[in-house]
Amino acid sequence: MKLLNFLRDFIIIFVIVFVVSAVVSFVYSSIAYGTGSVDWESAIRFSIIFGIILPVLKLIENRR
Repeated sequence: MKLLNFLRDFIIIFVIVFVVSAVVSFVYSSIAYGTGSVDWESAIRFSIIFGIILPVLKLIENRR
């Protein structure tokens, strides 16, 4: 049961962070360089990192 909750939280956080990171990099690229390109590598990297860390922190917090 905990594994299913972890996977659900991971997927939700992954999608949210991925979309936000992609939009932020697109807006930054548009403003700073005048091109509308998305930094997909950073978006995926941030999504994986936050997708793992935040559910783990939630599990640790719930144990206390």
